[in-house]
Amino acid sequence: ILHSGRYGYHPFNVAPSAIKAPIGWFTPRKLSSSAVDRTIRDYAECAARAREAGYDGVEIMGSEGYLINQFIVEHTNKRKDQWGGAYENRIRFPVEIVKAVRAAVGKDFIIIFRLSMLDLVEKGSTWDEIVVLAKQIEAAGATIINTGIGWHEARIPTIATSVPRGGFSWVTQKMKGEVSIPLITTNRINMPDVAEHIIAEGHADMVSMARPFLADPDFVRKTEEGRVDEINTCIGCNQACLDHTFKGITASCLVNPRSGYETELNYTPTDGKPPHQLHVQRVAVVGAGPAGLSFATAAATRGHEVTLFDQADAIGGQFNMAKVIPGKEEFYETLRYFEKQLKLKGVNVKLGQRVEVSDLATGAFDKVVIATGVLPRSLKMPGADHPKVLSYIDVLRKNAPVGKKVAVIGAGGIGFDVAEFLTHVGKSASSSVDAFAQEWGIDTTNSVRGGVAGIKPDVPAPAREIYLMQRKTTKHGKDLGKTTGWIHRLSLKHRDVNMIGGVSYDKVDDAGLHYTDKKGKKQVLAVDNVIVCAGQVPLRELEKPLQEKGVTVFRIGGADEAGELDAKRAIDQGARLAVQIETAKPGDPLSAAPTLSAQVFEFLGKFQK
Repeated sequence: ILHSGRYGYHPFNVAPSAIKAPIGWFTPRKLSSSAVDRTIRDYAECAARAREAGYDGVEIMGSEGYLINQFIVEHTNKRKDQWGGAYENRIRFPVEIVKAVRAAVGKDFIIIFRLSMLDLVEKGSTWDEIVVLAKQIEAAGATIINTGIGWHEARIPTIATSVPRGGFSWVTQKMKGEVSIPLITTNRINMPDVAEHIIAEGHADMVSMARPFLADPDFVRKTEEGRVDEINTCIGCNQACLDHTFKGITASCLVNPRSGYETELNYTPTDGKPPHQLHVQRVAVVGAGPAGLSFATAAATRGHEVTLFDQADAIGGQFNMAKVIPGKEEFYETLRYFEKQLKLKGVNVKLGQRVEVSDLATGAFDKVVIATGVLPRSLKMPGADHPKVLSYIDVLRKNAPVGKKVAVIGAGGIGFDVAEFLTHVGKSASSSVDAFAQEWGIDTTNSVRGGVAGIKPDVPAPAREIYLMQRKTTKHGKDLGKTTGWIHRLSLKHRDVNMIGGVSYDKVDDAGLHYTDKKGKKQVLAVDNVIVCAGQVPLRELEKPLQEKGVTVFRIGGADEAGELDAKRAIDQGARLAVQIETAKPGDPLSAAPTLSAQVFEFLGKFQK
């Protein structure tokens, strides 16, 4: 049961005090005392309706900086009445909510209270205050306490892929012994072994997961049946779940496009018999990157005969570059999943083989799917062929030597990844709780206010001096995901990456990169290398010759639309084509229709600006 308070995306939001959130669009209206009472009754009414509808319990969201959290912390609660001031007054709201809910639902109903145990904001709660609240929540009638980590406005990642698996279970462990009811821990628990370890080590009594079930709704069944290697692991990217939510788009999943669209993306069997009467297609897929893998496995699941070609000696395409970026190691799991699915579904995989038109136009295939991806866009300026100039593929896939002073041209997702790759020193923080806490300034004893007061990020000195450059005058990484873009920007800031915008590129020579700055002044960066991350072009060389031979050809992923590399779109396109391959025509749209809520959010965004 969630009331977002000042985080509401509308001009009618409310809060304990009229203080605008740093990430909010609108200043909230202060709740009157009678409105506070009414809101408490609303929580109870909501729980009663849940019981009437057949639920066994409810969870009350008291963390992440939402309304209840806003009452608890003095930073957001400046009231002078019985709901503000002293700490016992500020926690009256959550305690009264739990009491009211218990009275409404009776004794034999589960009430989980999600308690913010680590605010990750400078003026958050102290640990002693959190313990006091936990005990009062138990006394008020809660059955279980869940662990909330961080306010949404906190500038520390809590659930992104760069967070270590189970990286905050230590917070829950600290609460053990303070209350007698069970404790749940949460955040970045995405595989069964992670959950088992947390419970075995006594960090918590239970674990909470959400996004892993978007990635694989059969997570529990596969675990029970000993098929852990078949789990489609949540990679913590947030691109199709949280990012969609904040745009009013149906929440889904990058690695599982069926999530949220189960009634549209039905993998109906193609046995040729009633009631399906759909005929098996012999399909060649060229390219074993995200789009090709998605189509091949989904089409084979439906019973089609799929042959997957790739000139590389391993599947994955662009995933093989993403997985080497510090903090993005979860892509190894995605590749493991697809490799297993190709075997289980009987896809004929032909790697290390460059396929030609003559191989595809023999009549052996009913249809051909081009998923050949993209090529880096080349620099069009004097010196583009200078030895200093490298592409991102040279760096990430071919391990080209890179000097100590580097200009990265292009500040989109690829440019950010390359900058992260080149500046990183030592072990990835995503694999170590202590290293992560040190890098982001978290007190792992939770002895300072909010777990962060007075703690500064401590990042190893970067391996290189990086200049991240773009033609645009807008914020670097402007088009990165809403819920993760700030993480990438802060990470590079911690590594002293110089961000330069509004430039035009003049030439590259032995002296380095010559450019004109946003004031029109000529500049020279004396760099050892210039790495080009300035866009891509689709690779479609097979399409036209095949069409001329009368072959039905579809294109998906980067081969269809290059733009910024987008695994979410690529995987989604592959799945959508697979469910309609019998009747689809080249050029048919392969995306979900925009929702009304998305259009409303877009309008509100313009109104807010």
